[in-house]
Amino acid sequence: MIEIMFAESVSVAALAVVLVCAVVRPFRLPEAVFAVPAAAAVVAAGAIPLAHVREEAARLGPVVGFLAAVLVLAKLCDDEGLFHACGTWMARWAGRRPGRLLGAVFALASVITAALSLDATVVLLTPVVFATAGRMRVAPTPHLYAAAHLSNTASLLLPVSNLTNLLAFSASGLSFTRFALLMAGPWLAAIAVEYAVLRRFFAAELAGSTSAADAADADAAEQGPPEVPLFALVTVACTLAGFAVASAADIDPAWAAAAGAAVLAVRALVRGRLSPRGLVRAASPAFLAFVLALGIVVRAVLDHGLGDVLGHALPDGTGLLPLLGAAALAALLANLINNLPAVLALVPLAAPAGPGAVLAVLIGVNIGPNLTYAGSLATLLWRRVARHHGHEIRLREYTALGLLTVPAALLAATLALWAGLAVLGP
Repeated sequence: MIEIMFAESVSVAALAVVLVCAVVRPFRLPEAVFAVPAAAAVVAAGAIPLAHVREEAARLGPVVGFLAAVLVLAKLCDDEGLFHACGTWMARWAGRRPGRLLGAVFALASVITAALSLDATVVLLTPVVFATAGRMRVAPTPHLYAAAHLSNTASLLLPVSNLTNLLAFSASGLSFTRFALLMAGPWLAAIAVEYAVLRRFFAAELAGSTSAADAADADAAEQGPPEVPLFALVTVACTLAGFAVASAADIDPAWAAAAGAAVLAVRALVRGRLSPRGLVRAASPAFLAFVLALGIVVRAVLDHGLGDVLGHALPDGTGLLPLLGAAALAALLANLINNLPAVLALVPLAAPAGPGAVLAVLIGVNIGPNLTYAGSLATLLWRRVARHHGHEIRLREYTALGLLTVPAALLAATLALWAGLAVLGP
Protein backbone atom coordinates (compact mmCIF):
# COMPACT_ATOMS: atom_id res chain seq x y z
CA MET A 1 0.00 0.00 0.00
CA ILE A 2 2.82 2.39 0.92
CA GLU A 3 4.58 1.60 -2.37
CA ILE A 4 1.41 2.37 -4.33
CA MET A 5 0.91 5.67 -2.53
CA PHE A 6 4.55 6.57 -3.14
CA ALA A 7 4.23 5.79 -6.85
CA GLU A 8 1.05 7.89 -7.09
CA SER A 9 2.71 10.81 -5.32
CA VAL A 10 5.78 10.67 -7.55
CA SER A 11 3.72 10.52 -10.76
CA VAL A 12 1.47 13.44 -9.76
CA ALA A 13 4.44 15.52 -8.59
CA ALA A 14 6.31 14.76 -11.82
CA LEU A 15 3.36 15.90 -13.95
CA ALA A 16 3.01 19.08 -11.87
CA VAL A 17 6.72 19.87 -12.29
CA VAL A 18 6.60 19.27 -16.04
CA LEU A 19 3.52 21.47 -16.56
CA VAL A 20 4.68 24.31 -14.32
CA CYS A 21 8.10 24.39 -15.94
CA ALA A 22 6.54 24.28 -19.41
CA VAL A 23 4.47 27.34 -18.50
CA VAL A 24 7.15 29.30 -16.61
CA ARG A 25 10.24 28.00 -18.43
CA PRO A 26 12.75 28.80 -15.63
CA PHE A 27 15.95 30.38 -16.96
CA ARG A 28 14.39 30.02 -20.45
CA LEU A 29 15.46 26.38 -20.53
CA PRO A 30 13.72 24.00 -22.97
CA GLU A 31 10.78 22.03 -21.63
CA ALA A 32 12.70 18.78 -22.13
CA VAL A 33 15.25 19.77 -19.46
CA PHE A 34 12.52 19.19 -16.86
CA ALA A 35 10.34 16.61 -18.62
CA VAL A 36 13.04 14.01 -19.33
CA PRO A 37 14.27 13.82 -15.68
CA ALA A 38 10.62 13.69 -14.55
CA ALA A 39 9.99 10.72 -16.83
CA ALA A 40 13.13 9.03 -15.53
CA ALA A 41 11.93 9.65 -11.96
CA VAL A 42 8.56 7.95 -12.47
CA VAL A 43 10.29 4.96 -14.05
CA ALA A 44 12.86 4.75 -11.23
CA ALA A 45 10.11 5.02 -8.60
CA GLY A 46 8.20 2.12 -10.16
CA ALA A 47 5.23 4.36 -10.99
CA ILE A 48 5.20 2.95 -14.53
CA PRO A 49 6.51 -0.47 -15.60
CA LEU A 50 9.02 -0.68 -18.43
CA ALA A 51 6.44 -2.50 -20.56
CA HIS A 52 4.20 0.57 -20.44
CA VAL A 53 7.15 2.83 -21.24
CA ARG A 54 7.80 0.78 -24.37
CA GLU A 55 4.11 0.93 -25.27
CA GLU A 56 4.06 4.73 -25.01
CA ALA A 57 7.28 5.05 -27.00
CA ALA A 58 5.87 2.79 -29.73
CA ARG A 59 2.58 4.74 -29.77
CA LEU A 60 4.17 8.18 -29.82
CA GLY A 61 7.17 7.36 -32.02
CA PRO A 62 5.41 7.76 -35.40
CA VAL A 63 3.63 10.89 -34.12
CA VAL A 64 6.93 12.45 -33.06
CA GLY A 65 8.48 11.62 -36.43
CA PHE A 66 5.52 13.22 -38.19
CA LEU A 67 5.83 16.31 -36.00
CA ALA A 68 9.55 16.67 -36.75
CA ALA A 69 8.90 16.57 -40.51
CA VAL A 70 6.11 19.16 -40.30
CA LEU A 71 8.26 21.50 -38.18
CA VAL A 72 11.06 21.28 -40.74
CA LEU A 73 8.61 21.85 -43.59
CA ALA A 74 7.20 25.00 -41.95
CA LYS A 75 10.66 26.41 -41.20
CA LEU A 76 11.87 25.84 -44.76
CA CYS A 77 8.72 27.46 -46.17
CA ASP A 78 9.58 30.50 -44.10
CA ASP A 79 13.13 30.49 -45.47
CA GLU A 80 11.70 30.35 -48.99
CA GLY A 81 9.83 33.60 -48.30
CA LEU A 82 6.31 32.23 -47.94
CA PHE A 83 5.46 34.19 -44.78
CA HIS A 84 7.02 37.41 -46.08
CA ALA A 85 4.75 37.10 -49.11
CA CYS A 86 1.82 36.59 -46.76
CA GLY A 87 2.62 39.85 -44.95
CA THR A 88 2.86 41.76 -48.23
CA TRP A 89 -0.45 40.32 -49.40
CA MET A 90 -2.16 41.27 -46.11
CA ALA A 91 -0.95 44.86 -46.36
CA ARG A 92 -2.05 45.19 -49.99
CA TRP A 93 -5.45 43.66 -49.30
CA ALA A 94 -6.17 45.72 -46.19
CA GLY A 95 -5.07 49.12 -47.46
CA ARG A 96 -4.80 50.37 -43.84
CA ARG A 97 -8.37 49.33 -43.13
CA PRO A 98 -8.23 47.44 -39.83
CA GLY A 99 -11.38 45.46 -40.54
CA ARG A 100 -10.01 44.15 -43.82
CA LEU A 101 -6.70 43.33 -42.15
CA LEU A 102 -8.54 41.20 -39.60
CA GLY A 103 -10.22 39.31 -42.44
CA ALA A 104 -6.84 38.75 -44.10
CA VAL A 105 -5.33 37.49 -40.84
CA PHE A 106 -8.26 35.10 -40.36
CA ALA A 107 -7.90 33.73 -43.89
CA LEU A 108 -4.14 33.25 -43.72
CA ALA A 109 -4.01 31.99 -40.14
CA SER A 110 -6.76 29.45 -40.84
CA VAL A 111 -5.03 28.06 -43.93
CA ILE A 112 -1.51 28.11 -42.49
CA THR A 113 -2.60 26.47 -39.24
CA ALA A 114 -4.45 23.75 -41.10
CA ALA A 115 -1.70 23.03 -43.64
CA LEU A 116 1.52 23.70 -41.71
CA SER A 117 0.41 23.29 -38.08
CA LEU A 118 -0.36 25.78 -35.35
CA ASP A 119 3.35 26.23 -34.61
CA ALA A 120 3.80 27.89 -37.99
CA THR A 121 1.04 30.38 -37.17
CA VAL A 122 2.43 31.18 -33.72
CA VAL A 123 6.14 31.33 -34.50
CA LEU A 124 6.21 32.46 -38.12
CA LEU A 125 2.94 34.26 -38.93
CA THR A 126 2.45 36.19 -35.67
CA PRO A 127 5.61 38.32 -36.14
CA VAL A 128 4.47 39.03 -39.71
CA VAL A 129 1.05 40.11 -38.42
CA PHE A 130 2.68 42.39 -35.86
CA ALA A 131 4.98 43.94 -38.46
CA THR A 132 2.13 44.42 -40.94
CA ALA A 133 -0.02 46.20 -38.36
CA GLY A 134 2.95 48.43 -37.50
CA ARG A 135 3.55 49.38 -41.13
CA MET A 136 -0.13 50.18 -41.55
CA ARG A 137 -0.17 52.13 -38.26
CA VAL A 138 -3.22 50.30 -36.95
CA ALA A 139 -3.80 48.81 -33.51
CA PRO A 140 -2.18 45.33 -33.48
CA THR A 141 -4.26 43.84 -30.66
CA PRO A 142 -7.26 42.45 -32.63
CA HIS A 143 -4.99 40.87 -35.20
CA LEU A 144 -2.63 39.35 -32.63
CA TYR A 145 -5.58 37.81 -30.78
CA ALA A 146 -6.85 36.44 -34.09
CA ALA A 147 -3.51 34.69 -34.66
CA ALA A 148 -3.55 33.28 -31.12
CA HIS A 149 -7.12 32.00 -31.22
CA LEU A 150 -6.85 30.57 -34.71
CA SER A 151 -3.62 28.74 -33.88
CA ASN A 152 -5.84 26.63 -31.63
CA THR A 153 -9.30 26.80 -33.22
CA ALA A 154 -8.21 26.49 -36.87
CA SER A 155 -6.13 23.41 -36.08
CA LEU A 156 -9.25 21.23 -36.19
CA LEU A 157 -9.19 20.48 -39.91
CA LEU A 158 -6.35 18.07 -40.70
CA PRO A 159 -4.39 15.45 -38.76
CA VAL A 160 -1.23 17.48 -39.44
CA SER A 161 -2.61 20.74 -38.04
CA ASN A 162 -1.75 20.03 -34.41
CA LEU A 163 0.13 17.49 -32.33
CA THR A 164 -3.15 16.73 -30.54
CA ASN A 165 -4.66 15.89 -33.94
CA LEU A 166 -1.86 13.46 -34.72
CA LEU A 167 -2.47 11.67 -31.43
CA ALA A 168 -6.22 11.55 -32.01
CA PHE A 169 -5.81 10.52 -35.66
CA SER A 170 -3.73 7.50 -34.73
CA ALA A 171 -6.46 6.35 -32.32
CA SER A 172 -9.51 7.22 -34.42
CA GLY A 173 -9.12 4.58 -37.12
CA LEU A 174 -10.06 7.17 -39.74
CA SER A 175 -8.32 7.78 -43.05
CA PHE A 176 -6.73 11.18 -43.66
CA THR A 177 -9.51 12.16 -46.08
CA ARG A 178 -12.36 11.02 -43.82
CA PHE A 179 -10.85 12.84 -40.85
CA ALA A 180 -10.76 16.04 -42.92
CA LEU A 181 -14.33 15.57 -44.17
CA LEU A 182 -15.72 15.07 -40.67
CA MET A 183 -13.77 18.01 -39.24
CA ALA A 184 -14.45 20.46 -42.09
CA GLY A 185 -17.81 21.45 -40.60
CA PRO A 186 -16.51 21.98 -37.05
CA TRP A 187 -13.52 23.89 -38.47
CA LEU A 188 -15.70 26.32 -40.43
CA ALA A 189 -18.23 26.71 -37.62
CA ALA A 190 -15.60 27.49 -34.98
CA ILE A 191 -13.78 29.99 -37.22
CA ALA A 192 -17.06 31.75 -38.02
CA VAL A 193 -17.84 32.12 -34.30
CA GLU A 194 -14.34 33.45 -33.61
CA TYR A 195 -14.63 36.00 -36.41
CA ALA A 196 -18.04 37.24 -35.30
CA VAL A 197 -16.96 37.63 -31.68
CA LEU A 198 -13.63 39.32 -32.44
CA ARG A 199 -15.31 41.78 -34.82
CA ARG A 200 -17.73 42.73 -32.04
CA PHE A 201 -15.21 42.66 -29.19
CA PHE A 202 -12.73 44.93 -31.00
CA ALA A 203 -15.31 47.05 -32.82
CA ALA A 204 -13.69 50.33 -31.76
CA GLU A 205 -10.22 49.34 -32.98
CA LEU A 206 -11.60 47.98 -36.26
CA ALA A 207 -13.97 50.83 -37.11
CA GLY A 208 -13.41 52.82 -40.29
CA SER A 209 -9.97 53.34 -41.77
CA THR A 210 -6.90 55.42 -41.04
CA SER A 211 -6.57 58.89 -42.51
CA ALA A 212 -3.73 57.69 -44.70
CA ALA A 213 -5.64 54.88 -46.34
CA ASP A 214 -5.33 56.30 -49.84
CA ALA A 215 -1.58 56.80 -49.39
CA ALA A 216 -1.29 53.22 -48.21
CA ASP A 217 -3.05 51.98 -51.31
CA ALA A 218 -0.69 54.00 -53.46
CA ASP A 219 2.37 52.68 -51.63
CA ALA A 220 1.11 49.12 -51.99
CA ALA A 221 0.53 49.61 -55.69
CA GLU A 222 4.07 50.96 -56.13
CA GLN A 223 5.49 47.93 -54.36
CA GLY A 224 3.76 45.63 -56.81
CA PRO A 225 2.36 42.21 -56.05
CA PRO A 226 4.34 40.00 -53.64
CA GLU A 227 6.81 37.52 -55.09
CA VAL A 228 5.17 34.16 -54.51
CA PRO A 229 7.54 31.29 -53.62
CA LEU A 230 6.02 28.85 -56.07
CA PHE A 231 8.41 26.01 -55.28
CA ALA A 232 7.43 26.07 -51.60
CA LEU A 233 3.72 26.34 -52.41
CA VAL A 234 3.83 23.44 -54.85
CA THR A 235 5.79 21.34 -52.36
CA VAL A 236 3.25 21.99 -49.61
CA ALA A 237 0.35 21.21 -51.97
CA CYS A 238 1.99 17.95 -53.08
CA THR A 239 2.69 17.04 -49.46
CA LEU A 240 -0.96 17.54 -48.49
CA ALA A 241 -2.03 15.43 -51.45
CA GLY A 242 0.54 12.86 -50.37
CA PHE A 243 -1.08 12.62 -46.94
CA ALA A 244 -4.38 11.59 -48.50
CA VAL A 245 -2.76 9.14 -50.93
CA ALA A 246 -0.60 7.57 -48.22
CA SER A 247 -3.56 7.16 -45.90
CA ALA A 248 -5.64 5.53 -48.64
CA ALA A 249 -2.75 3.15 -49.39
CA ASP A 250 -2.41 2.29 -45.69
CA ILE A 251 1.01 3.97 -45.51
CA ASP A 252 1.91 6.10 -42.52
CA PRO A 253 1.37 9.75 -43.58
CA ALA A 254 4.62 10.58 -41.80
CA TRP A 255 6.39 9.37 -44.94
CA ALA A 256 4.60 12.01 -47.02
CA ALA A 257 5.59 14.69 -44.51
CA ALA A 258 9.18 13.47 -44.56
CA ALA A 259 9.21 13.55 -48.36
CA GLY A 260 7.94 17.14 -48.49
CA ALA A 261 10.46 18.26 -45.88
CA ALA A 262 13.26 16.41 -47.71
CA VAL A 263 12.50 18.15 -51.02
CA LEU A 264 12.81 21.61 -49.48
CA ALA A 265 15.76 20.57 -47.30
CA VAL A 266 17.80 19.26 -50.26
CA ARG A 267 17.07 22.47 -52.18
CA ALA A 268 18.17 24.61 -49.22
CA LEU A 269 21.31 22.53 -48.57
CA VAL A 270 22.38 22.58 -52.22
CA ARG A 271 21.92 26.36 -52.38
CA GLY A 272 23.85 26.85 -49.16
CA ARG A 273 20.89 28.44 -47.38
CA LEU A 274 20.82 25.78 -44.69
CA SER A 275 23.45 23.79 -42.83
CA PRO A 276 22.95 20.22 -41.55
CA ARG A 277 23.03 21.64 -38.02
CA GLY A 278 20.30 24.12 -38.92
CA LEU A 279 18.22 21.29 -40.35
CA VAL A 280 18.43 19.37 -37.08
CA ARG A 281 17.59 22.52 -35.12
CA ALA A 282 14.52 23.10 -37.30
CA ALA A 283 13.18 19.69 -36.20
CA SER A 284 13.28 20.91 -32.58
CA PRO A 285 14.72 17.73 -31.00
CA ALA A 286 14.30 19.16 -27.50
CA PHE A 287 10.57 19.58 -28.04
CA LEU A 288 10.30 16.08 -29.48
CA ALA A 289 12.00 14.70 -26.37
CA PHE A 290 9.55 16.72 -24.26
CA VAL A 291 6.58 15.11 -26.04
CA LEU A 292 7.90 11.59 -25.43
CA ALA A 293 8.74 12.31 -21.79
CA LEU A 294 5.37 13.94 -21.17
CA GLY A 295 3.62 10.89 -22.62
CA ILE A 296 5.42 8.63 -20.14
CA VAL A 297 4.59 10.88 -17.18
CA VAL A 298 0.92 11.14 -18.18
CA ARG A 299 0.73 7.36 -18.60
CA ALA A 300 2.06 6.96 -15.06
CA VAL A 301 -0.63 9.30 -13.69
CA LEU A 302 -3.33 7.48 -15.66
CA ASP A 303 -2.16 4.13 -14.30
CA HIS A 304 -2.53 5.45 -10.76
CA GLY A 305 -6.11 6.63 -10.67
CA LEU A 306 -6.63 9.47 -13.15
CA GLY A 307 -7.67 7.04 -15.87
CA ASP A 308 -10.46 5.62 -13.69
CA VAL A 309 -11.71 9.08 -12.72
CA LEU A 310 -11.81 10.30 -16.32
CA GLY A 311 -13.32 7.02 -17.49
CA HIS A 312 -16.31 7.62 -15.22
CA ALA A 313 -16.57 11.31 -16.14
CA LEU A 314 -16.35 10.85 -19.91
CA PRO A 315 -19.85 10.47 -21.42
CA ASP A 316 -20.50 7.26 -23.33
CA GLY A 317 -21.99 7.29 -26.81
CA THR A 318 -21.98 9.50 -29.91
CA GLY A 319 -25.31 11.29 -29.59
CA LEU A 320 -25.37 15.07 -29.39
CA LEU A 321 -25.36 15.29 -25.58
CA PRO A 322 -22.49 12.78 -25.11
CA LEU A 323 -20.48 14.60 -27.78
CA LEU A 324 -21.08 17.95 -26.07
CA GLY A 325 -20.14 16.42 -22.72
CA ALA A 326 -16.91 14.95 -24.12
CA ALA A 327 -15.93 18.26 -25.73
CA ALA A 328 -16.67 20.21 -22.52
CA LEU A 329 -14.72 17.75 -20.35
CA ALA A 330 -11.76 17.90 -22.75
CA ALA A 331 -11.82 21.71 -22.75
CA LEU A 332 -11.91 21.80 -18.95
CA LEU A 333 -9.06 19.31 -18.63
CA ALA A 334 -6.98 21.19 -21.20
CA ASN A 335 -7.19 24.35 -19.11
CA LEU A 336 -6.33 22.46 -15.93
CA ILE A 337 -3.37 20.41 -17.16
CA ASN A 338 -2.68 21.71 -20.70
CA ASN A 339 -4.15 20.30 -23.90
CA LEU A 340 -1.36 17.85 -24.72
CA PRO A 341 -1.65 15.86 -21.46
CA ALA A 342 -5.43 16.14 -21.78
CA VAL A 343 -5.49 14.46 -25.18
CA LEU A 344 -3.01 11.81 -24.03
CA ALA A 345 -5.35 11.05 -21.13
CA LEU A 346 -8.73 11.20 -22.88
CA VAL A 347 -8.20 9.77 -26.37
CA PRO A 348 -7.51 6.19 -25.23
CA LEU A 349 -10.67 6.35 -23.09
CA ALA A 350 -12.79 7.78 -25.91
CA ALA A 351 -11.51 5.47 -28.67
CA PRO A 352 -13.73 2.45 -27.78
CA ALA A 353 -16.84 4.61 -28.37
CA GLY A 354 -15.75 5.26 -31.96
CA PRO A 355 -14.22 8.08 -34.00
CA GLY A 356 -17.03 10.52 -33.16
CA ALA A 357 -16.11 10.51 -29.47
CA VAL A 358 -12.42 10.93 -30.31
CA LEU A 359 -13.17 13.92 -32.55
CA ALA A 360 -15.37 15.49 -29.86
CA VAL A 361 -12.45 15.26 -27.43
CA LEU A 362 -10.27 16.85 -30.10
CA ILE A 363 -12.69 19.77 -30.44
CA GLY A 364 -12.45 20.35 -26.69
CA VAL A 365 -8.66 20.22 -26.44
CA ASN A 366 -8.18 22.45 -29.50
CA ILE A 367 -10.76 25.16 -28.81
CA GLY A 368 -10.65 25.05 -25.00
CA PRO A 369 -7.10 26.47 -24.65
CA ASN A 370 -8.31 29.87 -25.87
CA LEU A 371 -9.73 30.37 -22.38
CA THR A 372 -6.45 30.49 -20.40
CA TYR A 373 -2.77 31.10 -21.05
CA ALA A 374 -1.84 27.62 -19.81
CA GLY A 375 -4.33 25.82 -22.04
CA SER A 376 -1.80 25.04 -24.75
CA LEU A 377 1.92 25.39 -25.33
CA ALA A 378 1.13 27.32 -28.51
CA THR A 379 -0.65 30.03 -26.51
CA LEU A 380 2.27 30.33 -24.12
CA LEU A 381 4.66 30.63 -27.06
CA TRP A 382 2.41 33.23 -28.71
CA ARG A 383 2.48 35.29 -25.53
CA ARG A 384 6.29 35.23 -25.54
CA VAL A 385 6.32 36.29 -29.20
CA ALA A 386 4.01 39.22 -28.39
CA ARG A 387 6.21 40.29 -25.47
CA HIS A 388 9.29 40.07 -27.68
CA HIS A 389 7.67 42.66 -29.93
CA GLY A 390 6.89 44.93 -27.00
CA HIS A 391 3.20 44.08 -26.73
CA GLU A 392 1.95 43.05 -23.29
CA ILE A 393 -1.09 40.78 -23.23
CA ARG A 394 -3.57 41.70 -20.50
CA LEU A 395 -4.95 38.74 -18.55
CA ARG A 396 -8.38 40.33 -18.03
CA GLU A 397 -8.82 41.05 -21.73
CA TYR A 398 -7.58 37.61 -22.76
CA THR A 399 -9.93 35.88 -20.31
CA ALA A 400 -12.94 38.02 -21.26
CA LEU A 401 -12.44 37.23 -24.94
CA GLY A 402 -12.02 33.54 -24.11
CA LEU A 403 -15.27 33.46 -22.14
CA LEU A 404 -17.08 34.89 -25.15
CA THR A 405 -15.52 32.65 -27.80
CA VAL A 406 -14.81 29.25 -26.22
CA PRO A 407 -18.33 28.14 -25.15
CA ALA A 408 -19.91 29.39 -28.37
CA ALA A 409 -17.22 27.85 -30.58
CA LEU A 410 -17.39 24.55 -28.68
CA LEU A 411 -21.16 24.40 -29.15
CA ALA A 412 -21.04 25.33 -32.84
CA ALA A 413 -18.20 22.93 -33.66
CA THR A 414 -19.76 20.01 -31.77
CA LEU A 415 -23.14 20.57 -33.43
CA ALA A 416 -21.37 20.54 -36.80
CA LEU A 417 -19.57 17.31 -35.87
CA TRP A 418 -22.84 15.68 -34.83
CA ALA A 419 -24.44 16.73 -38.10
CA GLY A 420 -21.46 15.48 -40.07
CA LEU A 421 -21.58 12.10 -38.36
CA ALA A 422 -25.29 11.86 -39.11
CA VAL A 423 -24.79 12.62 -42.80
CA LEU A 424 -21.45 10.91 -43.51
CA GLY A 425 -21.53 8.20 -40.87
CA PRO A 426 -18.79 7.49 -38.32
